Amino acid sequence: QVQLVESGGGSVQTGGSLRLSCAASGIMTYMAWFRQAPGKEREGVAAIYTGRGITFYHDTVKGRFTISQDKAKNTVYLQMNSLKPEDTAMYYCAAKGFGGVWTNASNYNSWGQGTQVTVSS
Repeated sequence: QVQLVESGGGSVQTGGSLRLSCAASGIMTYMAWFRQAPGKEREGVAAIYTGRGITFYHDTVKGRFTISQDKAKNTVYLQMNSLKPEDTAMYYCAAKGFGGVWTNASNYNSWGQGTQVTVSS
């Protein structure tokens, strides 16, 4: 397990941008961003296979969000552009080792406390 601390959330208008950061005490094999809106299940937004920098995205954010990493800083980022009201949620950073699909939250054993993203129309 690693300790994860997110930052960078906030409130923006439709079409705006935010960059989330996840500072980790160490880098696991997969680092991911999940989000959870009120009354909805937690869903995987993006993930990165840290060894090779291979990235994965939920269909709803492809072309708008970019996940990246700075290995020297043990930090993972989520650049979010062209934000929409439906992107409003609490965003969580998560980490796991090998095994299991990246979209399944139960496969992750490390979680941050979350950072709120609110997009107004």
